[in-house]
Amino acid sequence: MFNIIIFGKPGSGKGTQADFLKDKYDLYHISTGDLFRKNITNETKLGLEAKSYLDNGDLVPDSVTIKMLENEVLSNKQVNGYIFDGFPRTLNQAKSLDFFLASIDLKINATIALEVSEDELISRLLDRGKITNRSDDQDIDKIKNRFNEYNNKTSILINFYRSQDKFFSVDGKGSVNDITSRLFDLVDSLI
Repeated sequence: MFNIIIFGKPGSGKGTQADFLKDKYDLYHISTGDLFRKNITNETKLGLEAKSYLDNGDLVPDSVTIKMLENEVLSNKQVNGYIFDGFPRTLNQAKSLDFFLASIDLKINATIALEVSEDELISRLLDRGKITNRSDDQDIDKIKNRFNEYNNKTSILINFYRSQDKFFSVDGKGSVNDITSRLFDLVDSLI
C-alpha cells in the first residue's frame, strides 16, 4: 500500500492534483476540505464545530480534524493506498496520523509539497471564491490569515518529514498538465 500526503498553501492545487494522483495510482483521496463540507452539510456535531472556525478563516482544531479523518480511513479500508490532501497541517496532526496509521499497520510513504508564490495563490483563491462562493476564498485578509497559519504551523512539517526521508517538493506553477507531469514523474520514481 502506497500512502501520500500532498500539501501546500491554500490554492496551490492540492485537490486538483490529488484527483489525478488518485486516478493514476488507484488511491483513496481523503480531503479534509471535503470531509469538513460533508460533515457541515450533514450538520454533524463535528461539522458544526468545524464551520464556526472556517467561517472566521481559521484552521479547524486538531481534535475535530483527526476524528473526521480516522472515521474516513476506517470506513474505507479496502483500497490500494491513501492520498491525504490538506492533512496534516501541524506537527501534532502529523504525529497523530503516524500513530493512527501504525495502529492499523500502515505508514506514510511520501509527502509532496506544491510550491507556489503567495501573490499567485491570492489570485487563484479570489477567482475560486467567485465560482464556489466559499467565504474563506473571497476575503484577502482571511486568505492571508490562512497563509500565516500555514507558514507558522504547517511549514514545520517539512523538517519532520525530511528527517524521515519522506519530503519532496514540486513546482506548483505552470499549466495543470505540467504540474501533473512533474508529480507523476516523482511518484513513479518512488514506487
